[in-house]
Amino acid sequence: MPKTAMLTARLEPEIKSEAEDILERLGIPASNAIKMFYQQIIFHRGLPFAVSLPSRRPRDIADMTAEELDAEMELGHADILAGRVRPAEDVLADLRKRVRT
Repeated sequence: MPKTAMLTARLEPEIKSEAEDILERLGIPASNAIKMFYQQIIFHRGLPFAVSLPSRRPRDIADMTAEELDAEMELGHADILAGRVRPAEDVLADLRKRVRT
């Protein structure tokens, strides 16, 4: 049997549970997923995905002034009037596809 090393990591229970649910649906044990991640780090000689700050951070409504909130609402209203909208069902379907891939 090949030698193995133990890996211990601390993370929030919700993150662990959600990730393991997805891995279970994919038929991949968590230990295999971690091994695949480490193999990709070796292959890429770094993280196998870009790590950067988002160009535009979502605004937290609690941090907005009344004027800022009004301005955001006006932008949303302008999008509706201009037809720059999508049904919520379509957006949710796209998000579900991204989770599965």
